[in-house]
Amino acid sequence: MPVCPVCNGLREVDLICSHCGEHMNESGRLMDYYDDYSPYMEIDLMKMEDGYQDTKSGHKCPHLYSCPSCQNDKVIFINE
Repeated sequence: MPVCPVCNGLREVDLICSHCGEHMNESGRLMDYYDDYSPYMEIDLMKMEDGYQDTKSGHKCPHLYSCPSCQNDKVIFINE
């Protein structure tokens, strides 16, 4: 079963904000922001429920990145 390297601390993604040029912070899985119980739901179930399971190009895990300077947000799909 594939695992997300960012969720499991195996890799970090370094992003630069396209608006101000500052480093963006990884803020967790996008699904964790849906409601109070989302962080406790099974990851694969949440992906299928919300349409993030991409069977053509492999498994991807959506992560939210936020800029501490200008509050710009960006969703990045991490290959599992």
